[in-house]
Amino acid sequence: MTTPTVRQRRVLLVVGGGIAAYKTLEVVRRLRERDIAVRAILTRGGREFVTPLSLASLAGDKVYDELFSLTDEAEMGHIRLSREADLVVVAPATADLMAKMAHGHADDLATTALLATDKPVLIAPAMNPVMWEHAATRRNVAQLRADGIAVVGPEGGDMACGEVGTGRMAEPAAILAAVLARLDGGVGRLAGRRAVVTSGPTHEPLDPVRFLANRSSGRQGHAIAEALACAGAEVTLVTGPVALAPPAGVATVEVESAREMADAVDAALPADIAVCAAAVADWRPAEVRDAKLKKSDDGSALTVALTANPDILKTLAQAGPRRPRLVVGFAAETEDVERHARAKLAKKGCDWLLANDVSPATGTFGGARNRVVLFERDGGAERWPELAKTELAERLVARIADALEADTTAAVGAG
Repeated sequence: MTTPTVRQRRVLLVVGGGIAAYKTLEVVRRLRERDIAVRAILTRGGREFVTPLSLASLAGDKVYDELFSLTDEAEMGHIRLSREADLVVVAPATADLMAKMAHGHADDLATTALLATDKPVLIAPAMNPVMWEHAATRRNVAQLRADGIAVVGPEGGDMACGEVGTGRMAEPAAILAAVLARLDGGVGRLAGRRAVVTSGPTHEPLDPVRFLANRSSGRQGHAIAEALACAGAEVTLVTGPVALAPPAGVATVEVESAREMADAVDAALPADIAVCAAAVADWRPAEVRDAKLKKSDDGSALTVALTANPDILKTLAQAGPRRPRLVVGFAAETEDVERHARAKLAKKGCDWLLANDVSPATGTFGGARNRVVLFERDGGAERWPELAKTELAERLVARIADALEADTTAAVGAG
């Protein structure tokens, strides 16, 4: 008996004209890694930022851009382009493209294919923050959502135009997760699951103007929270002070100290998943002064007594009936990483521990990339290559989904 083959899933990618178009090359690469076929339509504006050759090389297919090409219309018309895909993705979705979509304009190949499609559509907006907040754009986005079009992003941060605000196109990891969720029927692998994530540093006050802290940027924790949300989980992010915008689709609780973080994590329970990515201060000043400490005239040293902070990871791992099904911690080390990580895993009682080297030469604290070793409670260990923190988050979330699905299957089988 012949085993039936699984039809390859197909995405039609419309690349709009914006500096964020360069990110679509990474989206294409990641889709192809998952054996998802990609055909691309490159708008006139899109050609100003990426080349047809770049897109075609990564997609392994021809790039389409002309509506009135007799050859293409004979071989692959705009109707077939839009109908043979399982999902249409617009990235970047510029203000102009969204306006045309919202009002049914069809004056080039991209908008004609979008109007002719009967398949789900996902857009990743990208534009100047003022354009994103403009009343016309808000109306167009509302209309597109009402028409059933899914939206991923935009994100906040520094813009290529030199301004700061919301308008950055979602990162490739977030777009990929949104695509995979819709190809899987619109439901992410972690739909119905609840997750709590900690991120960033904590600030432990010494007096009204000084505090103890560390160099954590929160990038890794925020990326994990966003990846969990893109996979369908209901996420609460508890973050210390960071210069990052809250991830889209995530309930964010901002705190200062370790004790505030511990209280917020406890309030977020019960949860199925806990990921402790925050660099929580181990100690805090035993006494917080009401007034600013002054230097002595004789230059004598100041002695500050410290007391231990709550151990959030250990508390979560030993939470009894409220313990999450999967508790994941991070170990930020500067030397002998593996030995310290294994000791921490045994001490904390968590299920997994991701250990990374945060010594100054690595650039991990505050940087955009990370390299970890994942240690499991049963003794297993996986060395991951250096990855962008968004990629590491995506990989971790996929592994979390695998583990919970396997756990559920085992429980059903035992029952």
